Amino acid sequence: MNTPLLTASGTSPVSAKTVLITGGTSGIGAATARLLLGRGHRVAITGRDPGRLKTFLDETGHPDRVLGLVADAADWESTRTAVGDTVERFGALDAAVANAGGASPDHFTAGSTGVVDDGAPELWAPMVLANVLGPALLAKAALPHLERAHGRLVLIGSVAGIKNSPGNLYSATKWAVVGFAENLRLHATNRGIGVTVVNPGMIDTAFWHGQVPPLAMGPHAVAEAIHFALDQPTGIDLNTLTIRPLGQPT
Repeated sequence: MNTPLLTASGTSPVSAKTVLITGGTSGIGAATARLLLGRGHRVAITGRDPGRLKTFLDETGHPDRVLGLVADAADWESTRTAVGDTVERFGALDAAVANAGGASPDHFTAGSTGVVDDGAPELWAPMVLANVLGPALLAKAALPHLERAHGRLVLIGSVAGIKNSPGNLYSATKWAVVGFAENLRLHATNRGIGVTVVNPGMIDTAFWHGQVPPLAMGPHAVAEAIHFALDQPTGIDLNTLTIRPLGQPT
């Protein structure tokens, strides 16, 4: 069950879009929500932790243009309800961002042979479900609304999804996202829906479980790339954006 945490009514600029972001309380999702709200858009965000979601909403302001929903991106009923609640609250859905996901902690503690040899299999299922199933569920729930709005679906991939990494299951899940984005584009393009996959390189977020690489860029850079995709003119489909910090060799 998704729970609206902030639903005050209000108005937005005529050109504003309604955007749903999964996993919107931290990292790329939170940076994107703040950016879009700051530029006049209406934003719904999902998160699994009600306390973190409420804290984020209280900090963002813009109560007339933000909606918080407790939801698990890897659960169909939860995702379907989040999309429905967003449309009910704001009247339409112009874009959806499949952002929820991450790497299991053993990816940062496994030996040099990789997580497949040295990782903890009991940690893998939530990662695979969030990273691979989550975008598919969001697409199923959102596409009918995006078709009516001639909108866009943005999937957050990774450089790890276009560059192989030895024994790395997280990398394999992001290869799946990149493949699904093209699969989905073929399905959606004749329906007037744009599909974009954004592949970030190293980013300074909680993803790294405290082991942030020194070259990592801030999540705001990826938020700007997402906004760029959402800001494309009608009739233009921008399919792939790869964004790395300067100096990242792979």
